[in-house]
Amino acid sequence: MTKMKVLFDTDPGVDDAMALLLLARHPRIALLGVTTVFGNASLDQVVHNALYLKDLYGFSAPVARGAGRPLEVAPGEPPAFVHGDNGLGDIPLPARNEARADMIPAHQLIIKLVRAHPHEITIIAVGRMTNLAQALAEDPGIAPLVKQVVIMGGAFGYNGHCGNVTAVAEANIIGDPHAADRVLAAHWPIAMVGLDVTMETVMSDQYLAELATTGDDGAFVRKISHGYQDFHRKTINLDGFPVHDSSAVAYALHPEFFDTINCPVRVVDHGDCIGQTLAKDEGDAADSFNWEGRAKIRVCTGVESQALLNFYRQTLVGRAT
Repeated sequence: MTKMKVLFDTDPGVDDAMALLLLARHPRIALLGVTTVFGNASLDQVVHNALYLKDLYGFSAPVARGAGRPLEVAPGEPPAFVHGDNGLGDIPLPARNEARADMIPAHQLIIKLVRAHPHEITIIAVGRMTNLAQALAEDPGIAPLVKQVVIMGGAFGYNGHCGNVTAVAEANIIGDPHAADRVLAAHWPIAMVGLDVTMETVMSDQYLAELATTGDDGAFVRKISHGYQDFHRKTINLDGFPVHDSSAVAYALHPEFFDTINCPVRVVDHGDCIGQTLAKDEGDAADSFNWEGRAKIRVCTGVESQALLNFYRQTLVGRAT
């Protein structure tokens, strides 16, 4: 079996931990590196969380410490009201982990792995894109050497979904809009898995309860997600929560689950609409943006939600395809 070589850029994060579990368990994934970035918790906390998950899941890939703030905008406060104070639903965590962070910074690990495996690395980025932007700034030549970049981020209004931080902005994009726009401008194959589709797949309370009976992995998902589920119940009256970061992993392995369009994308990096992602449709785009030289990227517009939920459960119980 030819395995997909994956570098996972993440800010664990309840949904990040769920996505990393898929990568650690799926038989078609060769996880080569995990790079951390500020976001769902402070940088120190997300590094600690990633190392905790490395010990818990038992993967061997190096974990690298990444960016602790955005490129240009002021950093916001971590969303403890969503992910808990420690980012993993406030479950008890050890003071120290057996695993240690790699000595190389995250953006340099990205460069190192891409250079070592030209045309083979799939980058799955589910946090702010600061590490990717820094890697491109240091070594622009990596872009044509990457097999694919799958991004969980953005929102374009499909299926009625726009922002989840502001009316127009999704969290990973508004967290570092300048980095996002630079990454989306690079000429590498990109797929954006945004709120348009992640909000369409929901792990219900019943699904989570059943998942918890399948073994230790399912029980762990249930354990870390109680507060996450409460947040979505209180804010959007949802019986469960949307499947954000795991949808990006699903796209990498099963793009047939998704409907897509191809178009250039820009990110608003200032003003009232900061963090908004804009797709240039045929002959229709904001005139104030320069679209020259912007490559088309794949934007997800629809998803087979039940297939994705089946995929998640099957992966955890050892029947993944």
